[in-house]
Amino acid sequence: MPIEIKMPALSPTMEEGTLAKWLVKEGDTVRSGDLMAEIETDKATMEFEAVDEGVIGKILIAEGTDNVKVGTAIALLTQDGEDAAASTPAPASTPAPAPTATPAPAATPTAAERADPSSPPAAPARDDGERIKASPLARRIAAQTGVDLASLSGSGPNGRIVKADLAGATATAGSPAPAPSAAPTPSPAQPTAAAPAPPVAPAPFSTEIPHTAAKLSNIRKTIARRLTESKQQIPHIYLTVDIRLDALLKLRGELNAALTARGIKLSVNDLLIKALAQSLIEVPVCNVSFAGEQLISYSRADISVAVSTPTGLITPIIAGAEAKALSAISTEMKSLADKAKAGKLQPHEYQGGTASLSNMGMFGIKQFEAVINPPQAMIMAIGAGERRPYVIDDALGVATVMSATGSFDHRAIDGADGAQLMQAFKALVESPLGMIA
Repeated sequence: MPIEIKMPALSPTMEEGTLAKWLVKEGDTVRSGDLMAEIETDKATMEFEAVDEGVIGKILIAEGTDNVKVGTAIALLTQDGEDAAASTPAPASTPAPAPTATPAPAATPTAAERADPSSPPAAPARDDGERIKASPLARRIAAQTGVDLASLSGSGPNGRIVKADLAGATATAGSPAPAPSAAPTPSPAQPTAAAPAPPVAPAPFSTEIPHTAAKLSNIRKTIARRLTESKQQIPHIYLTVDIRLDALLKLRGELNAALTARGIKLSVNDLLIKALAQSLIEVPVCNVSFAGEQLISYSRADISVAVSTPTGLITPIIAGAEAKALSAISTEMKSLADKAKAGKLQPHEYQGGTASLSNMGMFGIKQFEAVINPPQAMIMAIGAGERRPYVIDDALGVATVMSATGSFDHRAIDGADGAQLMQAFKALVESPLGMIA
C-alpha cells in the first residue's frame, strides 16, 4: 500500500508552511536521507528529507502552495508494482467540474449558507467554459469589491488567482454589491445584545503610482507580527552610552596576528558578543524574561545575533557565549551567518536566546534603538565606531568611539539595573583583557 508523505512539523511551533519547491518528481526513486522538498516555515526555508525508500508515485500538493497544514498528505510513496492512483486520498476540497456548453442553473443556497458570510463564493467560469482558478480568499474579495475574476491573470500555482492579483483591479460596472447576511430576530424574552462586528477583509491595495507587488513570505509575515506585538505589548526603555574602542581594536589586531595560522579572523562583533554575554552574567537581573505571573532568570547567556538575509532578519544564537573562547565564537558565528543567509538554519539554532545583539555599525549608522525580540527582555544596538573628540585623562583628545543603546523590557528590568548592565558592558569593551582572562 502506498505510503503517505505528510507535511512535517519542522519546528515545535509550526502549524502550517509553504511547500516552496519539490526536489523530486513523480517516478523518481528515493532512499532514506534523500532531499525531497524545500519547505518555508515562519523562520526559514528548510529541506525535507525522505524517511522511507520507494518511488514517488504521485505529488498531491503542488510547489508554491501556501498554508499547508502539518500532517497533510503531500505525496505518495509507492513500492515496486504499486499503483498510486488507486490509493490517492480524497482532497480536502474537491474543485467544481468545468461547466458544459449549456451550464445548469446555479443551485439555490441553503439557509445556512446564506447566513454564513465566511463561505467563499462559488467558482466562476470564463466565457469559453474554462473554470477560473482562484483561492477562496480571492473569490471572497472579488465578490465584495465587484471585481470580475475573468479579467485577471493569476500569479499563483498553475495560474491560480490569489489575493495579490486583485491589487489595483477595478470593479465591473453593474456588479451587484454582496447582500448583507440575514440576522436572526432576538427573542422578546431575552435582552438584545450587541453582536460583535464581523471581520472585514482588507480592500485590495490600489494606487496610480507605478509599483510592483510581492507576496509576503512566511518569514516576513512572522517578522511583521512579532515586531508589532513587541512594540504594542512591551514597555521599552532605552539607555545609551558612548564607548571608547581603541583598546578593543588593539587587542583584536594582536589576536588576529596570532590566529592567522589557524584561519581565524576575529571581527569586532565577535568581541561584542562576548562582552554582552559576560555583562549579563555580571548583572544577572538583566538576564531574564517576563512571563506574565513569573520572571524567568537564566544562569547562562545565549546571545541571539541579528543577521540580515534576503528573506528578512533572523537571529542565530551563540549558546553559552560567556564561557566560549573568542576564536570559538568567531568560527560558530561565521557558520551560523552563512547558514542563515542560505536559509538552512535548524530550529535549535535560532529559537531561544536570553538577549540579542544588533550591529549596524558596518552601515555607518551612528546610533539606533532596536526592538526587543520577545520573550527576551533586552537587546543591545551597536552603532559605528568613529573618530570623535573625547576627554582622555581630563584632556580633550581624539578617540575611536561608538554608541551602544540597550533596549529593556521595563516590566522585567528597572532602569537602574539596565544602567548597571550598560556600565558593565562599557567597562569590558574599554578594558577587553577581561574577556580573555
